[in-house]
Amino acid sequence: MAKTENDRVVQVGSTGGLDGFFKISERGSTVRTEVGAGVTTWLTMAYILFLNPFILGLVKDHNGVGLDAGQVLSVTALVAGVATLAMGLYANYPFALAAGLGLNGFVAFTLVATLGLSWPEAMGVIVLEGAIITVLVLTNVRKMIMDAISMDLKRAIGIGIGMFIALIGLVNGGIVIKGDATPVTLNPDLKSLKVLVFVVGLGLAATLVSRKVRGGLLIAILGSTVLAIIINQGFGDSKIWANGIAHIPSKWVSAPHFDLLGKFSFGFFSVLGIGTTIAAVLSVMLSDFFDTMGTVTGLGAEAGLLDEDGKLPDIKKTLLVDSLAAVAGGVSSASSNTTYIESASGIADGGRTGLTAAVAGVLFLACLIFSSIAGVIPAEATAPVLVVVGFFMMQGVGEIDWRDPAIGIPSFLTIALMPFTYSITNGVGAGFLAYTVIRILQGKFREVHPLMYVVSAVFAWYFFHGLIA
Repeated sequence: MAKTENDRVVQVGSTGGLDGFFKISERGSTVRTEVGAGVTTWLTMAYILFLNPFILGLVKDHNGVGLDAGQVLSVTALVAGVATLAMGLYANYPFALAAGLGLNGFVAFTLVATLGLSWPEAMGVIVLEGAIITVLVLTNVRKMIMDAISMDLKRAIGIGIGMFIALIGLVNGGIVIKGDATPVTLNPDLKSLKVLVFVVGLGLAATLVSRKVRGGLLIAILGSTVLAIIINQGFGDSKIWANGIAHIPSKWVSAPHFDLLGKFSFGFFSVLGIGTTIAAVLSVMLSDFFDTMGTVTGLGAEAGLLDEDGKLPDIKKTLLVDSLAAVAGGVSSASSNTTYIESASGIADGGRTGLTAAVAGVLFLACLIFSSIAGVIPAEATAPVLVVVGFFMMQGVGEIDWRDPAIGIPSFLTIALMPFTYSITNGVGAGFLAYTVIRILQGKFREVHPLMYVVSAVFAWYFFHGLIA
């Protein structure tokens, strides 16, 4: 039977509403392509649901309090889902957000383990950092800060974080241990079953990533966990892992845990003092802020969405969502959330609009019911992914001008001191100070932006204060 005119109006109206809202046809895409791209983006990023609880769970604060893996998985899925939906519905770009790798390491190892903050205080730092970035976006100060810092130093920050993340992976995978005559050394017992799980996981992750398999990192985590469970079950009473870890879960789904929501605190001011607080906030802000700028510009270029000047149209909306996601990450104790470069996988599958992000956001929210399996995954199953992510973050190393010592030395110090001192703050501070001092001694002090002098002075106080203490 032929369709009536009313049928055609309804069909075109329903499609046109979705198409018109997301500008799908205008950007040369289709609803089917956008939905498929959203699934691809989620598969590529879903590993963070297990990796974030693992990293944040490595450290207990000075009160002996740690973060429960199931609770962290719940808030990780919640904030990633809401933020990614906001990116799709408000900014209309195919960019997904989740807890930032490196940023969560900063929270755990610098704020909590090194500076001695409690978990609520550490998350309060993230809330403050996100709020400052939000103000910078709204007042258009972003460009001033971007112009103040050398692009090579910005690249070095990301590379240093990648090295730091890779070292964490090698340590927790049982490959690198503390030596007797050296600070670190190769584990002499590489025949252990835990190391076997790490090696198999690293091989699987590297292979899947090399073959560009969708969700390769997530598959590697789950595959390594299955191997760990098989090993654990095969040893009867002689369990390799602790109770609950690497065991078949008693239940696969459960109600979401929102106990961590609103647990942040601004008590870090009294613990750290003004100067150290400024240095800590600056460190995480620089990493978060500049990584986002590079990420969204790169993703926009890959999607063919940049204008004739190489800029992303209406970028303020994108940056506003990203900055508010940082605030939400601190409020929920999920750590700072940021735009993921893994969004490129969905773009490669044809995603061009916010519908891609909206689909990925819905899938993140659907994972709220899987908090019960977070504690099953052993460190050896997530550690290989940290090493591979470290590799990804190293890819900008060739873009630094190593022929110029005035750039190369500060960049090297930034990269080297992060893993060697287990501190992102130390690496950023050393790089900034070295850059400023070298330029002054060269007689090129006019080439240093006034804001760099301010930031360098803060870091100089930070290091000097530490020596005095």
